[in-house]
This record gives sequence, C-alpha cells and structure tokens, in this order.
Amino acid sequence: MGEQLGFDGMPQRLYSCTPSRLNGWLECRRRYRFTYLDRPAPSKGPPWAHNSVGLSVHNALAAWWREPYERRTPETAGALLTNAWIDEGFRDREQSLSWRERAREMVTGYTRTLDPAADPVGVERTVATRTSVIAVSGRVDRLDRRGDELVVVDYKTGRRPLTADDARSSLALAVYAVAASRMLRLPCRRVELHHLPTASVAAWEHTEESLARHLRRAEEVALEASRADDRYREWAASRRDVSAGRRTGGRSDGVRTPPAVPPEIDAEFPPNPGPLCPWCDYRRHCPEGQAAAPARQPWDGLADG
Repeated sequence: MGEQLGFDGMPQRLYSCTPSRLNGWLECRRRYRFTYLDRPAPSKGPPWAHNSVGLSVHNALAAWWREPYERRTPETAGALLTNAWIDEGFRDREQSLSWRERAREMVTGYTRTLDPAADPVGVERTVATRTSVIAVSGRVDRLDRRGDELVVVDYKTGRRPLTADDARSSLALAVYAVAASRMLRLPCRRVELHHLPTASVAAWEHTEESLARHLRRAEEVALEASRADDRYREWAASRRDVSAGRRTGGRSDGVRTPPAVPPEIDAEFPPNPGPLCPWCDYRRHCPEGQAAAPARQPWDGLADG
C-alpha cells in the first residue's frame, strides 16, 4: 500500500531536530537539503581554518574540566590545546603555528578566570526536550550551577565581538536553557556567550515568556521544514532510477554532486544568496551562491585574513 492510513486520535509524529538543523532551514534551504536530505551528501569544500581554531579550543576546554582538580591550571589548558591542535585549512605551517600560539593564549587566559573547584553540571553535555511538535536535542559547551539556578555557557572564538543581543536572540541557547531546566528540574534562564578572543561575556537573562517565544519559533520552523522533508522523501522513494552513478551523483573525479531533483522539489529548497555564500561548504554545487560573492580562501575567516 503506497499511502499510510491515518487514525483519529493517533499522536502526531514529532520532528526530531537540533537547533543547528532549525537554523540551517532559516539560513538557506538549499544548503539544508544538501546537509540533511541528500544521501550521500554532496561533497564539501576544503576545511576552514577558523573552524579548526574553534574546535581545538572547545576540545581543550572540555578536556581541562575532565582533569583532576589539582591539574586544572592554565598551563594544563595550554598543553591540552597544543597537543590536540587541528592543523587543517591554514595557508601554511607558519600560519598554523602562529594561530596555535594565539589559541593557546586564549585558553590559558580564559582558564585563569575560572575556579577549578567549581565543577560544572555538564561539559559537552547533551540536553533534550519535547513539545507536541518537536523532539529537540543539542550539546551544551558547559552547564553551570550558580546558586539554585543553571546557566548555559557557550564558547565563541570568532573575530566579531558579541553583545547581549546575540545571547538574547540565540534560538539554540534558549532551547538549551529550556531542555536543561526540564531535565535537571532546576530553573535555567541565564545564557552566556564567552568570547575568548576579547575575554568578554555577553549574557542575557530570559523570562519564562521569552523562552516560550523561542520554543514556539522552533516549532514553527520545524513544521515548515518537516513538510518539505516529507515531500522530498516521497519523491526520493518514488525514483525509478537506481543506477549507482545517477543515484549518488558520482563523477569521474570522485566529487559527489546533488541529485537532479524535479522543479517542484527544487522549489521547496530555494537558495538564499547573500553574505554567507562564500563560507558555504556546498558553494561548488550552487550557481546562485557562486554568483553572490567571490570565493573565500580556507583561511580568510581568521582575524589576520
């Protein structure tokens, strides 16, 4: 039977997602399709150096909190960063070593501001919650307990300084706060962006009403994306072409390209040309993105270009 029967009173299937997936839908629906629906996914471009910096810093700080109390020193943080440095996307070895030193200074300076005895409730902890529409989960960089409340902490290493408005408007941070509060049965309203390059903290104190607004927004986005997902999957299931080359979009040079979708499916996932296009991992597969702005080198996201 090609169509699934429905019954009155049956619960609605929840849309399983992360804040990153929801934000992906909002930013560019074509990139969303490439990332979450096309299988195998189209080939990405080369790795970005700024992502290597960010991941190296996040890994070092997570590992620092897992060290025994007596080893939670700035020197240990610096060693953890050096030992686990990700050397991808840089112009050359000299640039990589220069940024490794900058990143080491970031984590040593930052850990000097921390109380090593103040164990977080969670480090790289997955939190999750459900509504009548979505089952949403994500991983929090750090979850603190301060007094009788929880605080969501997110590390940032980008070159742009952050403001309280960045913390206030973040869908991800609000969802994390709601999920953490429900899982651990403690209030969680404060969210913080810790910007390591400027040693600053951008914070926002949510209310129950503002958290509820974010959650409703997440549900609205999920309903839009879910409908488009279903139409894509119906089309994919009905395709008669099962030859490996055409199904995977394979090319002789090994690059995986997106499947040739019909216009009615392509219209569900339009591109959103703009300033993010030069930084898109799938730019090579998107003519509109290529026309939006010149390509970027993998190291152009670093503060020194």
